[in-house]
Amino acid sequence: MLKFTRKIVGRSCILAPALLAGFTAAASAEDGLVRSFKVGAGPDAVGYVDASFDPSMPRDRGESEGPQAIYSGDNGEVYLLDQVNRRVLQFNPKASGERARSLQLPEGAHPSDLVVMHENIYVWDGEPQALRASAAGDGVTRSLSYTQAPPSDEAVLSAFAQMGSEQLSRDDTADEIARSIGAKPGVRPRQVVASHGKGRVMAEFAAKGDAGVSINLQSENKSPIGKLMLRVPNRLGSVELLDVDRSGRIYLLAENIPNDANGDVYAFVARFGPNGALEGAYQLPFDPSVALSRRFVTISTDGDVYFLRTRHSAVDLLNVGFRPFRKGDVVDLSPPHPKSPDYSPPAPGGSTGGPSFANVNLGANAALRVLDRRHVIDTALQFANARWRVNPGAYGPDPDRSCSGFNRIRRPGYLHGKLNSDVVGIPYCWGCHGSLAKIAGAISSGRLAGNVCTRDNPRPDVIGVDCSAFVSATWGLSTHFTTIAIPAIARQLQNPWDLLPGDALNKPGSHVMLFVKFTPDKRAEVIESSTGGCNGKVCRNVYPLASLLARGYRPVRFRGLVNEANAQAVYR
Repeated sequence: MLKFTRKIVGRSCILAPALLAGFTAAASAEDGLVRSFKVGAGPDAVGYVDASFDPSMPRDRGESEGPQAIYSGDNGEVYLLDQVNRRVLQFNPKASGERARSLQLPEGAHPSDLVVMHENIYVWDGEPQALRASAAGDGVTRSLSYTQAPPSDEAVLSAFAQMGSEQLSRDDTADEIARSIGAKPGVRPRQVVASHGKGRVMAEFAAKGDAGVSINLQSENKSPIGKLMLRVPNRLGSVELLDVDRSGRIYLLAENIPNDANGDVYAFVARFGPNGALEGAYQLPFDPSVALSRRFVTISTDGDVYFLRTRHSAVDLLNVGFRPFRKGDVVDLSPPHPKSPDYSPPAPGGSTGGPSFANVNLGANAALRVLDRRHVIDTALQFANARWRVNPGAYGPDPDRSCSGFNRIRRPGYLHGKLNSDVVGIPYCWGCHGSLAKIAGAISSGRLAGNVCTRDNPRPDVIGVDCSAFVSATWGLSTHFTTIAIPAIARQLQNPWDLLPGDALNKPGSHVMLFVKFTPDKRAEVIESSTGGCNGKVCRNVYPLASLLARGYRPVRFRGLVNEANAQAVYR
């Protein structure tokens, strides 16, 4: 029996036997380090907010925040969104010694995603925005400014939606979301991609059972490009057309998500030849140490698959290793990595294999108040959709106090420049908690709004909610249960497809998101309070489910929900 060792920077793992369902793996895959950026604010550094667990301060710091997106342009250069340092870095991945160029974001811009088409730069900042680089500068540092109108090109909007950057309807009611229980997810019906090799490509998807999909590709003038078939061993998650390179090879981003949360969850890029035959796959090296980012993979003009790996010590651009297949259309890469550690609270005298939570207060006991899912979602939507005017007391001094350890000030990003203006969403506030009524009253009376300094001690003079305080409030708890304490009041779901509105995705010691529903293309829609993905407030977001599970998030269900025991699964 043959085995293959997949080498990854800093680790290795044993892959499945050579003879797999539907294909034979032909060779090992090795991920190459293309470029590594140190953490910092210098010209060859990238901003990073370390939120790793600290037993001396057992509060939720949120998900560690680094660059949110990478994109490979038509000229072969890679663009990296370094939003912590408020800039875009542009560099040649083939010239490791060459200095990266810095493109400074416009004043007040706080984007969370990046797309580059025909060397035009677009960012997502609550909506798509087009940017233009100034002609002035020393060639290494230039500034970006907004163009006259936001982009409306379908390919640009489709590229943003590809990674979950899209405007979600604010018209959904809690009743409508609760009624989504039992709805069976499908696939994205249509996608438009401005490819490197075939120009504008239209993709139409059709589900083939739980584990498969067919994709028809056409050019802009309706000429057929190819018909693809893809299957996974368990359940197929989201599927997205990423690109077509200059050799005509086609790249799909897809997920395998089994019914067992402890099963082999993995995300991968499948490569098809110009004739539509599956040639092999690139397994994306997610693990719990990799920080959450919006656009974590991009395809170069020559077909290199680049992965953005952000950790507390460095930000790396990896060239993901390719595993060729000899036959078949089933992508079976199990097991991709050692299984994610169990982050349940440790039993007395026992060990979980994850971060040590010994001597950590898991939270006060609370009487569980019976509530239904409609009430949970209704409360969450009120936090996300709350519209309020930023008075001088809520805005605070200008300039505001700097945070310790990284390039940021106390005021959440979405409030910058919004004095005496209306904004939407309750602010993120490190270590804060409270009901919506309490927060609204405090803001109206001039209390300082929000605090994103997660490396400093929490402040008593600010108001808002951090990630777990938000989830605690939606679950009707007057006590703030941190991500470490949530396993004491919620049970882990064995099947991630059993997630229902009002459940949560929890990563103890880091971050928690309230689950809303599965999107039609099988991604997870959530509401969260976040410094990065929400720009410092409570907002709705969409994530590929496999990227969350592989990073250590666990699907959990609050025990106080009235239908906790007999709810129907969303997807079976």
